[in-house]
Amino acid sequence: MNRVAIVTGGTRGIGEAISVALKELGCKVAANYGGNDEKARAFTDRTGIPAFRWDVGDHQACLDGCASVADQLGPVDIVVNNAGITRDGVLSKMSFEDWNEVMRINLGGCFNMAKATFGGMRGRGWGRIVNIGSINGQAGQYGQVNYAAAKSGIHGFTKALAQEGAKYGVTVNAIAPGYIDTDMVAAVPAAVLEKIVAKIPVGRLGYAEEIARGVAFFCNDDAGFVTGSTLSINGGQHMY
Repeated sequence: MNRVAIVTGGTRGIGEAISVALKELGCKVAANYGGNDEKARAFTDRTGIPAFRWDVGDHQACLDGCASVADQLGPVDIVVNNAGITRDGVLSKMSFEDWNEVMRINLGGCFNMAKATFGGMRGRGWGRIVNIGSINGQAGQYGQVNYAAAKSGIHGFTKALAQEGAKYGVTVNAIAPGYIDTDMVAAVPAAVLEKIVAKIPVGRLGYAEEIARGVAFFCNDDAGFVTGSTLSINGGQHMY
């Protein structure tokens, strides 16, 4: 599968697993990252995947970053919108800045990356966009009105853009991970994490590689009849 893929937030956690899975699928992968140069260099040394730094919440930076990837690797066929942040807090204590930054990166990044690449995919008659949502965008979560709203927005964005791309051979799908064993989840206090795991029917956290396998499926040539879908990978924690 000789395709060019960009994975945002692609050098750590779930993003790293997705980058590696797409490389194993035969893609030429560019891993975007937002700011940690040291970890990005370590990622490239470890995987051989080049890392490109830009802020996905910055519209022009996305246009320029995707153009740079295209210049170095070729036209972009696959985009995985994985980059995301948290700024948790109950509404009464949440600042506008905390609300806006989560929306800017988590949801705005999907728009920016699509604007930078969707037209080229449509013109070439093939493309894959996979957006990483969240169980908390489906079910909500106390203290995360910003994060839950942004992730819920991703699911609506996916369904709408899928309708625009379908007749041009461009599929747009989403994955809604549950609680995955990453640095973000590891930062949760142990007592809270224990309660979370107790609510997961399979009795454990998920693994980043399990999310990556879902992404690889959506990006495959064989998945051309799947679009506008959300795949929930959450151990049965939220079913609907």
